[in-house]
Amino acid sequence: MKVVSIVGPSQAGKSTLADALATIEGGKPRKHVLFGDAAVTKFKFMEEDWAILDAPGGADHLPQLAPMLAASDAVVLCVPADAEAAVLVAPYLRLVEEADLPTFIFINKIDTAQDRTSEIVAALQNYCPHGIVLRQIPIRENGQVIGAVDLISERAWEYHDHARSSLMELPASVMDREAEARTELLEHLADFDEVLLTELIEDQAPMTDEVYEVSTKVLQHHDLLPALLGSASHGNGMMRLMKSLRHEVPGVEETAARVGALAVGALADNVKHLGKTVLVRALGEGVAPGAKLAGANIGSITDIDAKTQIGALAPGEIGLTVKTDHLSLGAPLYTTEGSLENLPWMACHAANHALLIEPENERDETRLAAALPKIMEIDPGLALQTDPITGKTLLGTQGPLHLRRVLEKLDGDFGIKAVTAPQGTALCETITGPGQNHYRHRKQSGGAGQFADVVIEVKPLGRGEGFQFTETVKGGAVPRNYIPSVEAGARDALAAGPKGHPVVDLAVNLSDGKHHAVDSSDHAFRTAGKMALREVLSTVGTVVLQPVCKVTISVPSVYSGGLSPLVSGLKGQVLGFEADPGAKGWDLFEALMPASSLTELFQSLGGATRGTASFTAMLDHYEEQY
Repeated sequence: MKVVSIVGPSQAGKSTLADALATIEGGKPRKHVLFGDAAVTKFKFMEEDWAILDAPGGADHLPQLAPMLAASDAVVLCVPADAEAAVLVAPYLRLVEEADLPTFIFINKIDTAQDRTSEIVAALQNYCPHGIVLRQIPIRENGQVIGAVDLISERAWEYHDHARSSLMELPASVMDREAEARTELLEHLADFDEVLLTELIEDQAPMTDEVYEVSTKVLQHHDLLPALLGSASHGNGMMRLMKSLRHEVPGVEETAARVGALAVGALADNVKHLGKTVLVRALGEGVAPGAKLAGANIGSITDIDAKTQIGALAPGEIGLTVKTDHLSLGAPLYTTEGSLENLPWMACHAANHALLIEPENERDETRLAAALPKIMEIDPGLALQTDPITGKTLLGTQGPLHLRRVLEKLDGDFGIKAVTAPQGTALCETITGPGQNHYRHRKQSGGAGQFADVVIEVKPLGRGEGFQFTETVKGGAVPRNYIPSVEAGARDALAAGPKGHPVVDLAVNLSDGKHHAVDSSDHAFRTAGKMALREVLSTVGTVVLQPVCKVTISVPSVYSGGLSPLVSGLKGQVLGFEADPGAKGWDLFEALMPASSLTELFQSLGGATRGTASFTAMLDHYEEQY
């Protein structure tokens, strides 16, 4: 079995393409939809078994793609027939390039194209370090695309709606363009084959089979990205694409060598009556029910209908493991003993759409705490942490649509209705000048009393220096064994200043005090230290500090210029931008921004860059809030 992923931006026609390929011979494909509307489709083509993995487009679904690609022999990048839409393809093109996976580009909806195919390829090339070469060119008649020319076989094919294309004579109007495009294709291929290069230098016409052989080699080595075209909704170009996949996509042996795992988890779901189901592709020696995988024995294996039992998965085959709770898409590369570390290109974008989440019914708190990690195991794009301000659960998603999927999953499969709320900003307080306070703690209520007398001095420290405690007590006014208690009390007072926020960046010095031989104790001096610092903080006054983050935005270069006013409008400071050395056509834009602006940055960035940019934020420093 060969497995291919179809990826691309929203509205590119990926699902239509998957369905058109699966029904190309008129059979009845089997399709199963898992969490996030990602689907697997199994079908036969020329008596061979195939599977297509397909996830919806959009930034919210990007984290689902990495496990899919890891389980695939090749990928079809489905792109709109529109040069201006190339920037929407950029995140997907970047991902498949980083994965170093054999990739076909399929220019879909060619019947609606307003741009030349060469212009579409040129626009895509702006984001691709490897060469993109046309393998077909369209045939137009009266402004309409009526067919295509295969540049390797030099055959012309006429399109027919929902029927196979038929051979036609190469129109005279296309001959010059065909010759030019074929020469360009051969020159690109010759860069990777000495025999072909020699033939071109000597003006020899290469044999068609030889060109197909070279094109297969460069695809499998990921030296070039071939571009084909058609219209999935009309069934045009499907046979040429499917035959190219059949002849040129490498086998499971190459995938196993690239991934290095026994099996890969491609997609997953939590189903009420089945528990966790993971779509597993066997590599290496295959996988059998009850076998040890990822450190524990797996349960039964079914076909993708989740009903038909399968005896074992041979290398390359896919199936659903049922009630195998230890498998996770967070680490989908399985060995016998555990999971391999994710490959570098599999890293997800930061889950920057973070909200507090809690159940509508307080009785469901325990159930919610158990359900969220289970969803996280089937959805690598989620992030869970505890909010430092409220202590509640903080749920990070890739965006509003992603959040909606999670809430629907909680309700539908776990019976938990949850609500979300904005996350507060972790503000702090500090002093701006020195101060001194003398505090005496005295309490007498029968029996042993409490007595502690302290004199403390405070002064501000530089940003980020935290808290320092010193003592300059002379003559044993405060016995040495009580000084740590004074420090502990001072630290207690730092939990909340006069304005209700944690206090940072100040130094406290214990300069003098008194004690009582009977009534003094650790508790008394701890209380005195706490109250002494509280009083002096109220006396000298504090200012509120807000966290400022260093933000790195990964953005297509065409949008970099528009980020400066966006960042400035959110009270950020632009640090500059430069070309991303690891991604052609992308920039790294850096800025300092108040943490309180990150939510609005997430929202504004999506609109300003059409959902293509992402960012990471790290706490840099605290500064006074104005």
